[in-house]
Amino acid sequence: MNANQHESSGPSRTQQITLRGPAELADALPFMLGFHPTDSVVLVALHGEHGRFGGRVRLGIPRSPREWASTADHLAECLVEGGDRHGARPDGIVVFLCQDPEPGETGRRVMERLRPFAQRLRTACGALDIPVYEALCISDGLYFSYCCPDARCCPPDGTPLALSGTSVMAATAAYAGVRLRGSLRDMEARFKPSTKPSTTPSTTPSATSADEPQRAALDAAAAAIVPRILEDPASRGREEVREATLRTAREVLRRFANPVGGAARAQPSPGVAERDAADDALVGTEEAAALILGLQDRVTRDRAAEWMEGWEGTAALRLWRVLARRCVPPYQEHAAAPLALAGWAAWSTGDEPTARVALGLALDADPEYVFARLLHQACNEGLDPESLRSCLRSERDSRAATAQTAAPAPSRRVRTRGARPQGVRQGLAKPGRQTGGSERGTAAGVRPSGPAAGGPGSGAPRHGGQRDTRSGR
Repeated sequence: MNANQHESSGPSRTQQITLRGPAELADALPFMLGFHPTDSVVLVALHGEHGRFGGRVRLGIPRSPREWASTADHLAECLVEGGDRHGARPDGIVVFLCQDPEPGETGRRVMERLRPFAQRLRTACGALDIPVYEALCISDGLYFSYCCPDARCCPPDGTPLALSGTSVMAATAAYAGVRLRGSLRDMEARFKPSTKPSTTPSTTPSATSADEPQRAALDAAAAAIVPRILEDPASRGREEVREATLRTAREVLRRFANPVGGAARAQPSPGVAERDAADDALVGTEEAAALILGLQDRVTRDRAAEWMEGWEGTAALRLWRVLARRCVPPYQEHAAAPLALAGWAAWSTGDEPTARVALGLALDADPEYVFARLLHQACNEGLDPESLRSCLRSERDSRAATAQTAAPAPSRRVRTRGARPQGVRQGLAKPGRQTGGSERGTAAGVRPSGPAAGGPGSGAPRHGGQRDTRSGR
């Protein structure tokens, strides 16, 4: 994850259980986050004399030790300020450093290498008058304590983690319906191209050969679409691109809700990789390229954000995942739009861990992508997505009303009676609602849809806020 982005959450409202000792703390970490953190530093706030879990922040461990001091200060401040905003300043903090060993490296070596970082985190928290009760390093299936000097309970060579699903925390989480989504690395991989980028394609053709059809399609789509998007906002070309992108996206979205043909008969196994492969098969190479380039326009992206509930939200998350995986080199930055949409769809449908991962990757692709930054901040601060959903519904309804009043009145049969003068009956069309500070446009020929609950057959693009081209985010 980009070292400038952090993830946080407010105090936990889940069932309270008692954890005793470093072993149970280490086992509880994945359940607090919703996934197994990899290459991460996590700070968890404790409240009251019994040490109730509160907010937490997560960040990728900076590779350069020169960044450790500033990162420690930043994380401590974020956790404490977040608690202050919720009216619950932490009484203590628990620190976790999670990192897998490099080739030829042991878990203990990782612990020793990260010891200065752990110490800097402890002093950063202490500078804010908040003690660190425990600092653990988790590596290679072992945990190590930086705070406990007793080798009988915390031996220097580490202690094996509990078997998955055997702890009190695991049982409680299972009873509460909390499920883990694998490791952070696995979750991120679902949003990335399957092949690794290569700086020397000529010497490693196998690493880029699978990407070549998608790359060629993106090149062709960019040549055809980008110049039209960059035209004057009032131009017909830009509106036509928006209309075509939304129409294609709507058609593809329905495939995820109602798979047909070979995709339906194949009935892939429930494994994540198989499900993602089946989703990839539902979107053609040229379709994906046209959608990726079309979503670089802000108006198009904001209208696509209205697929956020019911079958639309579930299908949209799968579609945005597919498009993010199709952003092969050198189009990695274009993934910011589908990644941000994936984060919004996940957050709106209640999957906060996936939302944070997707939004973090969007900011990795483009740190200045404002749409992703605002969503990331709102999700991390524990805001209710319903406020944004309500705004998008209002924009959809306003656009629908504008389109309805702007449509020509149906012709009527005129009956003449004697010498009655002929005339044309005219009605006054009520203008659509204008939102302050933003210009709202309607793509020609695109009909707004009803609620998501209407089913795949009634889905249509909905409208968010008016934006400009992707260069300004």
